[in-house]
Amino acid sequence: MKSLRSYEVSDRLAVREWVPNHIQIRQYAEASGDFNPIHLDDNYARQAGLGGVIAHGMLTMTQMSAMLADWIGDQGGISKLDVRFEGVVRPGDTIRCTGSIRARSEKTLVCNLEAINHKNEIVLSGLAHINVF
Repeated sequence: MKSLRSYEVSDRLAVREWVPNHIQIRQYAEASGDFNPIHLDDNYARQAGLGGVIAHGMLTMTQMSAMLADWIGDQGGISKLDVRFEGVVRPGDTIRCTGSIRARSEKTLVCNLEAINHKNEIVLSGLAHINVF
């Protein structure tokens, strides 16, 4: 595993692929208490103009956080995470969470983040500050 201290500006982060499914979305609804029918009821979501059920934005952010945690390991910690939800995520989509180093100092990495679906559309973007131990 490459040391966090060896990352330079523009280096790419790890990649985490995720394919959400209806069961995972329901489990997230139960864990979070967010039972909005756009996440659980296909007919309701279609009537709302969404074309079907969509995953919770925070579930997508959780996958991004998991990618960061796996990449960081025990070498650091996330001190700040800012994200913007840019598109919907549907069951069966293939989502790639990744990013790159935007800036660095001795003890901090600032990372650009993006989650992209199989249509090459950005569904989440953001910025993470990583404290390097």
